[in-house]
Amino acid sequence: MQKESPNSFLAALLHLSDPTLPIGGYVHSNGLETYVQQDIVHSTATAKEFVTNMLMYNVKYNDASFVRLAYEAVADIDALVELDQECSALKSPREIREASQKLGVRLLKIFQRKRSSALADAFDRQIKEKNAEGHYCLAFGLLARQLGIPLHDTLLAFYYNAAAGLITNAVKLVPLGQLDGQDLMLDLQPVLYQLAEDTLLVNRELVGLCNIAFDIRCMQHERLYSRLYMS
Repeated sequence: MQKESPNSFLAALLHLSDPTLPIGGYVHSNGLETYVQQDIVHSTATAKEFVTNMLMYNVKYNDASFVRLAYEAVADIDALVELDQECSALKSPREIREASQKLGVRLLKIFQRKRSSALADAFDRQIKEKNAEGHYCLAFGLLARQLGIPLHDTLLAFYYNAAAGLITNAVKLVPLGQLDGQDLMLDLQPVLYQLAEDTLLVNRELVGLCNIAFDIRCMQHERLYSRLYMS
C-alpha cells in the first residue's frame, strides 16, 4: 500500500498554482503593458519595483485577501456570493474585472471535473444564474480549502503565481533577459513568504484598498495604440 506523504496536499497545491494551467493567464499583463509603453517600467530595477509594489500594495489588500476570505467562508454560499459581488465592485477597470471572471470560471471548470464539492457546485450555479461573476481569487481560495491545502501555503502559492506571471510578462515586454527574470524571482522569495504571513492578519476594513495609479494604467490599456496583452 502506498504511504501517504506528510505533505499530501503538495501535488494539489502545485497543480492549483501552476502558471501554465490552460485558463488564459498568459494573455493578461495586469496593466504592465501600459507602464512599459509609458516608459515607467524600462529596466530590471524598475520591473522589480513594479512587481514588488504590485504584490505589497495591491495584491495583498485585494486578491490575496479575497483568497483568504473565500477559504474561510467554508460552506457558506451566501457569504461567497457577497464576496464575489464585493470583488466585482472593487475592480474598476473593465479589462481587469473581465479577466478575473474568465480565469476564475476556467479554474473551477478544471477542478470540478475530478474534485467537485457541494460549495463549488453551488458557486457554479450562482455564476450560471448571474448572481456571481466567479472571480479567480475566490475560486482559488475555495478550491484550496476543498483540496485540503493549509491556508498559509495557499497564500504563498497564490503570491508565487502572481509574481511569476508579472515577471514573465516583464521579460517579454521591457524586455529583460531570461536570467534577469529568474534573479527577480529569487530576490522576491523572502517577500512572498512575508506577504503570506501578513495577509493572514489583514484587517477586514482594509480589504479592497484602492490603488489609483494601477487602476488608471489598466484603464489606459484599453486604448493603447498597439497591444500584445488583453489587460
